Amino acid sequence: MLVALGIITLITPIAATSFGAANISFIDVIQVFINKIANLTQANGMTERIVMELRLPRILLAFVAGAGLSLAGSVLQTVTRNPLADPYLFGISSGASFGAVVMLTIFTGSGFFDNAGMAANSGIFSGSGALSGLLWFSLPFGAFIGASLSVLIVLALSGLGLNSQVERMLLSGVATSFMFGALTSLLLYFASPQATASVLFWSLGSFAKASWSLLVLPTLVIGASLFIILGMKRQIMALQAGDETAHTLGVNVPKLRLNMLLLCSLITAILVATCGGIGFVGLMIPHTVRMLFPGRQPIILTALVGGLFMVWIDVLARCLLGNQELPVGIITAAIGSMFFLLILRKRRVMA
Repeated sequence: MLVALGIITLITPIAATSFGAANISFIDVIQVFINKIANLTQANGMTERIVMELRLPRILLAFVAGAGLSLAGSVLQTVTRNPLADPYLFGISSGASFGAVVMLTIFTGSGFFDNAGMAANSGIFSGSGALSGLLWFSLPFGAFIGASLSVLIVLALSGLGLNSQVERMLLSGVATSFMFGALTSLLLYFASPQATASVLFWSLGSFAKASWSLLVLPTLVIGASLFIILGMKRQIMALQAGDETAHTLGVNVPKLRLNMLLLCSLITAILVATCGGIGFVGLMIPHTVRMLFPGRQPIILTALVGGLFMVWIDVLARCLLGNQELPVGIITAAIGSMFFLLILRKRRVMA
């Protein structure tokens, strides 16, 4: 299994780059990479530009997003001891989306989303001028505030200490998700139709406007979060045996749970601000990895499988329809909802 994943990881960037509106073969992609590594002049400059400036950053952003969401889902399922926990179902994604939309409203003046729609249409961070600079900082900040607020509401409803009702966290998260979703819809109601369509497409999740500069922030945050999770893996795994058992092992359960929830909020906020809301990845991938590697908690493999999954979902979004691109969030929601029902059915049979 590990060898197969290693081979897929090596082949995926080249194979995924060959898919798209422009017809570029697998061999042409390899040739572009070889010429780039050897610093040779490319015979077809347009092919090199499509591969290196359009498709490769998009593939890498999809990989980072999939890895981050999978990590967040795995940690949430562990610290809450709920196999159905996920940034999307937990309300974190909705809170982050609301925070980002509020920031778009604040920094685009009285026109609400007139300029925000153009910002979303042109890639939010990829523009120039004062507006794009403010959005580059304000969107992740607003998304993190919204995601953190969502976590605090969930914890207020379910408790934080050793006697917290872990089984209520998911229900609280779903209710919080609906609340923030309604507030976001209220803001979109006052926007112009064109701006609403642009922001709505962004909120559903897309890597269409990926660039090398857009990769920096999410890569740094996901990489740092991975090291933090690996460093605290033993304490996180102790929570699986129960809060009381973890407490007897010397784990400060309330503090650890709050810190991990805030870390998941940061991961989700950065990804929502960068590529919109993408749901159910944090639910599906940890379960799939646990089925492939029973009895183990391979954090790095979870991130790897999540990244590969998201890359091919993005390829499907680009190629499923001939003349247009589907938002990635629609595909993951369609697959994830079926996966969610299968988990519920399995738990019912086991019960």
